[in-house]
Amino acid sequence: MSDPPLEYSRDELITALRLDPEYAQRFWNAFGFARGEGGSGQRFSEEDLAALGVFAGNDQAMDSTAQLAAARAIGQATARLAQWQAEEITRLAADPTVDATAEEMVEALARVQDLVWRRHLAVGLTDAGRAAEHTEVVVGFADIVGYTSLSRRLGMAELETLLETFESAAHTIITDHGGQIVKTIGDAVLFTVIDAGAAAEIAVELHRLSTDGELPSLRIGMARGDVLMRMGDVFGEPVNIASRLASAARSGTTLIDEALATALRDNAATHVGPIPSLSVRGYRKLRAYKLVRDRNWTA
Repeated sequence: MSDPPLEYSRDELITALRLDPEYAQRFWNAFGFARGEGGSGQRFSEEDLAALGVFAGNDQAMDSTAQLAAARAIGQATARLAQWQAEEITRLAADPTVDATAEEMVEALARVQDLVWRRHLAVGLTDAGRAAEHTEVVVGFADIVGYTSLSRRLGMAELETLLETFESAAHTIITDHGGQIVKTIGDAVLFTVIDAGAAAEIAVELHRLSTDGELPSLRIGMARGDVLMRMGDVFGEPVNIASRLASAARSGTTLIDEALATALRDNAATHVGPIPSLSVRGYRKLRAYKLVRDRNWTA
């Protein structure tokens, strides 16, 4: 990959962007770089200046709070991606059967990354328009039962296979039903979906992974309501309730809140049944319902 000329020192970059040095350091940290990284020896290109100037500076539409929030979101997302890419490139570069050089793999990944980003951005812009029409969403948590003990028994390779199987299968099921994975948290996946019926089908198919032997047993919690979408994450009471319901659910079951149970009342494909109120963190008497696919199968 041919890099552009490195024309600017860090101080010169800060001056060109007309940034306060202290704010520039906060901005650098927001991207996920330690204070010592990119010191006086770091050099930057004209492309770096243009890219940072898009939203960093005193004459931009975003205020400093929004600029720092955007930097954090970009830094967190790309740091995880870059770490995985670095591990894969290092592994493949050491494989004598792989002909491509590390530089060629970096260039190929950059092209693929740009393609995938543009596709996701197009979907995101469409979803943003839909979100304006739908103030309520279903938030779901699904996690692997007994993961802590499993992680102690399994070797690293087996653990990696388990997590990859879970993440891959969950991603396919959730996106196939119009949902979106917000993030994975160790052995758990947090997702959102607008349609209540689709949420029920997601739960059914996720549990089927366990009954088919692909994964250990799962437990799922889902809640419906208004949420705040911010920087690719989701916040609000439905998130808290879904998390509490997942923690309270027994192995192989799905618990849902009253709002989702009401939305599923006329859904012929699923049945919901009340359970005794739950006493969980933050809720002394949380009304919950068990989601049932049919008489012989529990979701």
